[in-house]
Amino acid sequence: MRFQKLMPLVLIVLISFVAGIIFVNWREAPDNDALYYEAFRKHYGIYSPPFPAVAKFAGELAPVDIWDVRERLDRELLVNTYWQSNILLYFKRANRWFPVIEPILKANGVPEDFKYLALIESGFLNAVSPAGAAGFWQILESTGRELGLEINEYVDERFHPAKSTEAASQFLNTARRRFGNWTLAAASYNIGQARLGRILENQMQNCYYQLHLNDETSRYIFRILAVKSIFADPQAYGIHLREKDLYAPHQYRILSVDTAITNLAAFAIENGTNFKTLRLLNPWLRSNELPLNPTKTYEIKLPLP
Repeated sequence: MRFQKLMPLVLIVLISFVAGIIFVNWREAPDNDALYYEAFRKHYGIYSPPFPAVAKFAGELAPVDIWDVRERLDRELLVNTYWQSNILLYFKRANRWFPVIEPILKANGVPEDFKYLALIESGFLNAVSPAGAAGFWQILESTGRELGLEINEYVDERFHPAKSTEAASQFLNTARRRFGNWTLAAASYNIGQARLGRILENQMQNCYYQLHLNDETSRYIFRILAVKSIFADPQAYGIHLREKDLYAPHQYRILSVDTAITNLAAFAIENGTNFKTLRLLNPWLRSNELPLNPTKTYEIKLPLP
């Protein structure tokens, strides 16, 4: 009977003693190297990402049985898998822009894989490189004009998603006819057709994977292949995104304009929006006015009412 009365007290003392040990260990763990690194080993890991059994660009096989080809692709798989913020943004933005680019590539006979070229070029940002290449497809000013894009202080169609994709398709089809395959056509997009032609002649090769190239161009196709592999099976590379995490395509109406607009800010307000939104939907507008071009009608995107 006396033992039963003492039981609650004994339990309280025992629980307090165990809790004290746990508390002391918890307090000491950060300063205890053995405990700290044991926890590190248990809870942290870095894994080499899956290597694709077959790697193809635009239907053309990458010879990953060659050791340096395999290691170059492995490098880009590692870089893109573990640059988590960048690859997540790729997925988010691609959901908005792939539906714009894919039908234009198809209509021009360019393989769909080239959408990944645009993605690695710009990340679907309207960026300008140190060399002056601009837009999703990173087109140089001189090249853009040769491809029929309007480029001046008021309008720069390198920033027009659809028209720049048309121009890039034109370039790639020309390169495909010149070099005989899409892989070399893609490489020429990075290094230039004339320069690639000289390299092929000097090294007496006709295969991208057998060329000695500068670091950027030697990585170029492998960056595309890596991103394509990750997009093909994102969960295998640890990428988890919900539909609501992705950026939705823009919803807009189009207003055709064939007269000069002297003040785009006022124009935006008159049409129920503001200058910021007007520029976001139409990044090819590069000023606060749009002069008359008697040879063109401009299609301006406006938000839905």
